[in-house]
Amino acid sequence: MNSASADDETRWLTDDEQRTWLAYVQAQTLLDDHLDRQLQRDAGMPHLYYHLLVVLSGVPERRLRMTELAMHTKITRSRLSHAVARLEKNGWVRREDCPTDKRGQLAVLTDAGYETLERSAPGHVTAVRQALFDRLTPAQQKALGEIMEIIAEGLQPKEAGADLPWLR
Repeated sequence: MNSASADDETRWLTDDEQRTWLAYVQAQTLLDDHLDRQLQRDAGMPHLYYHLLVVLSGVPERRLRMTELAMHTKITRSRLSHAVARLEKNGWVRREDCPTDKRGQLAVLTDAGYETLERSAPGHVTAVRQALFDRLTPAQQKALGEIMEIIAEGLQPKEAGADLPWLR
């Protein structure tokens, strides 16, 4: 296929779509950096590690199969394994063998991890509120939530063989 025919088939972004896309990329990059810096400064961990602790704190017995934790956090199993290893070194998470599957492992939030999360949560919530929610009207907050749900749903196909991070 030559480049002329590729250009004929490409649905290029309009000027307004390009502005929206660039604003999204800049905001997402700056928000990720802002939250990472706040959590590194106040809790000694990146945002991903905090998110793992949050997910584990919200499930029964504060334990979850590693594959389910990867799915909840939308990351690859390899990245999860590395993150959990770091959290184990800090004493915030431990791994246990899964009693129902000899190949499976559980990630378990320790008491020390829960205490770290409790200490870190107020500062993190303040950072999220100041960086995002305080800048938006209630209607904008609602619209943003609806938009993000639509995008996330569209990027998680249900059919077998879907290329999703937690399946890699």
